[in-house]
Amino acid sequence: MSGDSITTPVPGDSALATAAPTTKRRARIMAVTSGKGGVGKTFISANLAAALARRGERVLVLDADLGLANLDVVLNLHPKITLHDVFTGKATLGEAILPAPGGFEVLLAGSGLVEYSRLTAEVRDQLLKIIETVAPRYDRILLDTGAGISDVVLYAVSLADEVLVVTTPEPTSMTDAYATIKLLATQQQRTAIRLVVNHVGRPGEGRAIRGQLQLVVDRFVAPMLAPDAPALKLDLLGEIPLDPSVREAVQRRRLLMELLPGCAAALAVNALADRLMTA
Repeated sequence: MSGDSITTPVPGDSALATAAPTTKRRARIMAVTSGKGGVGKTFISANLAAALARRGERVLVLDADLGLANLDVVLNLHPKITLHDVFTGKATLGEAILPAPGGFEVLLAGSGLVEYSRLTAEVRDQLLKIIETVAPRYDRILLDTGAGISDVVLYAVSLADEVLVVTTPEPTSMTDAYATIKLLATQQQRTAIRLVVNHVGRPGEGRAIRGQLQLVVDRFVAPMLAPDAPALKLDLLGEIPLDPSVREAVQRRRLLMELLPGCAAALAVNALADRLMTA
């Protein structure tokens, strides 16, 4: 595939039609990931993007779950062009960027594409080229990665400035979150990882879980790092309560921030956005 299929804008395209910025400013890139599926990672990515957009940020959500994408389902979008078409040269990047409900934009991946479940040299090059192309045009890019610790997930995370790990109070989710955190510390030398605890049953539960994970990290991960390496810090970005409104929004394929903006979970997502804006 030639570089033109990525860098050539489409006339009138809202994201890429304008002239490239003359400054060196680039988006802050955050990977949203999890050790276990089903913890609400994509839900958080989409609604957090909407909350940030409401605060005036230009936000792009890139569906980096290249084999099992479902961001389109959460947003009730039916794209005719996906990252697969950009990768294969059938469409330009400008054609693949779509406006989403909530005032942000998305780059959607196709579902069931087995060829993108492995980290080939082509996948590495294409993903890196796309991020380098769009980074100057946004304030923030959220990489909605797949769950787990596959090579594709870890590579997508490696392209981010910061990492947000989503977990729940369930023991299996916490165990998988720890496994992800350990790999990010030992393989990518991450010294700070943000944490969101979803589906909490009582206020303060997220803080307790962050404390438990930090103790395990200090005991088992710290000895694996270089003697002069900074200590790995888990930063609790926030917690999101169990809220029946979330299920309603998911079933209706609507953003919670638009459907029920006053519910407890939506207020919690707004709090996450406020913390990111002031960090």
